[in-house]
Amino acid sequence: MSRALARGDRLVIATHNPGKLAEFEQLLAGRGLTLLGAASLGLAEPDETEDSFAGNAALKARAAARASGLPALADDSGFCVAALDGAPGIFSARWAGPKRDFIVAMRRVHDAVSASAQPANAAAWFVCVLCLAWPDGESECFEGRIDGALRWPPTGDNGHGYDPVFQPAGETLRFAEMTDHHKNTISHRARAFLGFAARLPEPCR
Repeated sequence: MSRALARGDRLVIATHNPGKLAEFEQLLAGRGLTLLGAASLGLAEPDETEDSFAGNAALKARAAARASGLPALADDSGFCVAALDGAPGIFSARWAGPKRDFIVAMRRVHDAVSASAQPANAAAWFVCVLCLAWPDGESECFEGRIDGALRWPPTGDNGHGYDPVFQPAGETLRFAEMTDHHKNTISHRARAFLGFAARLPEPCR
């Protein structure tokens, strides 16, 4: 039987990205958990040295759980483009450079696709893997994916990362044009959350 969180537990969200932290706060609202951001605890960000989303999510969650002595939740997520053979993928944040400038990253993706062998191929997707880890090293991962298309130029001022250039399949808006509620209902993170929800206390009624 996999371990689960209980109402009243403290849970470390192993990210220094305020946009991601805000998404988790919305997804976990009403579950009776006290959420602690990694930055507020002064936790270091480990180097993402694994070669998969699941590997990097586990690395971050385990590091935060060990350092804090509390259960920790981490995600590794990325933007994948078919014309670039799935890049930037696990390197999505690195494409934004040391200052995490995603205007630069989106332009880099656009330029790379334009120069690729498939410049008209707009297929793209987001992947998210959530990892729940415990201070003793036990962990469990949950994956979500949403398919859609790369659109240029960037549009919308909500969301974060590559949201302004991604339009989910069947939708008329980019992620960055959607309300938080709409995006958080359909996103890759929301889909990964569906598996993770089995490890959570029931929502408050």
